[in-house]
Amino acid sequence: MRKRLGWLFPVMLVLVLMLAACGGGGESASQPAAPSEAGGETAATEPAAEGGSGGTLIVGRGGDSAALDPSIVTDGESLKIAQQVFDPLLAYKSGTTEVEPALAESWEISDDGLKYTFKLRQGVKFHDGTDFNADAVVFNFTRWNDPNSEYKFEGDSFDYYDSMFGPEEARVIKSVTAQDESTVVFELNQPQAPFLQNLAMPPFSIASPKAIQESGADFKANPVGTGPFVFKEWKRSDSITLEKNPDYWQEGLPKVDTVIVRSIPDNTARFNALQNGEIDLMEDLSPDDLATLESNPDLQKFNRPPFNVAYLGFNVTKKPFDDPKVRIALSHAVDKQGIVDAFFAGQAEPAKNPIPPSLWGYNDSIEDYPYDLEKAKQLLADAGYANGIEQPLTFYAMPVARPYMPDGRKVAEVIQASFAQVGVTVNIESPEWATYLDDLSKGEKDDLFIIGWTGDNGDPDNFFYPLLDKDSIGGNNYAQYASEPLHELLVKAQQETNQDERAKLYEEAQVVIHEDAPWVPLVHSTPLLAASNKVQGYEPSPTGSEPYADISIQE
Repeated sequence: MRKRLGWLFPVMLVLVLMLAACGGGGESASQPAAPSEAGGETAATEPAAEGGSGGTLIVGRGGDSAALDPSIVTDGESLKIAQQVFDPLLAYKSGTTEVEPALAESWEISDDGLKYTFKLRQGVKFHDGTDFNADAVVFNFTRWNDPNSEYKFEGDSFDYYDSMFGPEEARVIKSVTAQDESTVVFELNQPQAPFLQNLAMPPFSIASPKAIQESGADFKANPVGTGPFVFKEWKRSDSITLEKNPDYWQEGLPKVDTVIVRSIPDNTARFNALQNGEIDLMEDLSPDDLATLESNPDLQKFNRPPFNVAYLGFNVTKKPFDDPKVRIALSHAVDKQGIVDAFFAGQAEPAKNPIPPSLWGYNDSIEDYPYDLEKAKQLLADAGYANGIEQPLTFYAMPVARPYMPDGRKVAEVIQASFAQVGVTVNIESPEWATYLDDLSKGEKDDLFIIGWTGDNGDPDNFFYPLLDKDSIGGNNYAQYASEPLHELLVKAQQETNQDERAKLYEEAQVVIHEDAPWVPLVHSTPLLAASNKVQGYEPSPTGSEPYADISIQE
C-alpha cells in the first residue's frame, strides 16, 4: 500500500494553523482534508458557482513584469501574471499554503519518498487548443532540467528550478516520465521534504509545448497556458490585458471577462487612481495612506499575511564586504525601528532573521545587532578602517514598491545618512526593475543593495536555499554568499522528513547566517492592499499573489 501524503500531511497542518494565527486579512483557518487512496476531492475540483459577474477588473501595481514565461523569472510582478495565465500541477488553497489538486487530480508517494505518481486532469486544453497531458508535463520539466535544452533561449535561466530542485550537478529530480496520457511519474535522487509544496509554485506552471516550440524566445512575451485567463496584450511599463478563458476546467470560473493589470510605480498615484475609480484593486498601499483608506466608505482594506523579509544585502565578493567584521560593523549602523516608524505606520516589525517569526523553525534566541553608531565605528576600526571606508560604494535601491518595502529609495537614503556618520559613503542607484534584478543576480555593479522576499510555499527551505545557499549564486543569492557549513545544514534539512528535526536544523542555520552577516534583515511587513467595494471574492495569499479567477465585480 502506498501513501498519498505521508509525512507531508502533518507539515501542512502545522502550516495552516500557523498562517491562520498571523492575523492577516482574508486568512483561512481551514485544515487539510484527510487523504484518501482515491486522491481526496477538494475545493479545487468542485464546480464553482454558475453565473460570473462579467465586466472588467483593473488592477494597479507598482512595477511591470520582467517576462511572462514564469519559468525564467523570479520577481513577484511577473509571477502575478503567471497565476492568471497558467496552472501548476498542484496549487495552494485560497489564503493559505495548503497544497490541493490543480492540473494533477491526485498523487501517490512511495514509502521511501523517491517516487511520486500523479494522475492528471483529463480534457484540459491549452489556450492554443492543444491537449494538456503527461507528455506536456514531461516537456516542461525536461526543458527546465536540461541546461542544454533547445528551448532554453538566449538570456533565459531557470533560476527557480535550480533553487528549488538543485543545480545541474545535484538535481533532486532524477527523471519525469509519462506512464500513460494521464499519468506522470517523478523519480527523485533523494527525498525532498517540501517537494509537493515546491510543485505548487507558479514558476513550475505547465506551458504549451507547441507554443514554446513555435514562438521560441518570443514565448516570454506571448505566454500560453491552461489558466483562467488568456493573454491578449502587453504594453511595456503600462499594462497587461487578459481575457476570460471560456473553456477553463474549473466550471463557472473566471467570473470577470477581462483583467487589465496596470503598472503605476508611484504609491500615491496608484492610490489616487483607486479613489478616482480608474482601477478596482491595488497592491502595495503606502502605510501613509492607511487612514485615508479607512475613512473612505467606498473602499475596502486587505492585509496580506506577514510572510516576508526585506533586507540590506552585502555583495560579499567585493571589498570591503568580503570581511564579515565589516558586515557586522555596518549591521550596527542600521536603525531598523526608525525605518519601521518612519515608513510602515505600524504595519511592520524589525527583522533579525531571514525568515518571518510566524514560520516554524524561527530562532528567536538570536540577539539582533543593536543600532549603535559608536559600536559600528569601533568595529570598523577593528577591521582596519579606523577612518571609515574612503572609496564610495554603489548602493542599489529598489525602483518599485514591493509588499515588503513600500519605498526602497527613501529607506536607502536613511541608511545612507547613517553610514555617512560612521565614515562610509554610498551612492544610490535605482535602475529599471528588470535591469535591477539582473544586475543583482550577476553581482558585478552593486556593492550593497535592498531587496526582499515573500515566501512562495510555506516552507522555511524556500527562504534559505534560494536566497543564501551557495548553489543559488547567480540566481536569487544576490549576496553571492557561499558557506559550506550552511550548505550542509540546508541540504540535510531538505532530506529530513521529521519536521521537528528540520526545525532544529533551520535554527542552527540562522546562527551561521547571523554570525556571517551577509545581510542586514530589515523588516517583516504586513502588506496593505485596497479595493473598491465593487470587488467581491478577493482573498490575499501569504505567498504574495493569487489567481483572480474568483473575483467578481458588483456594480
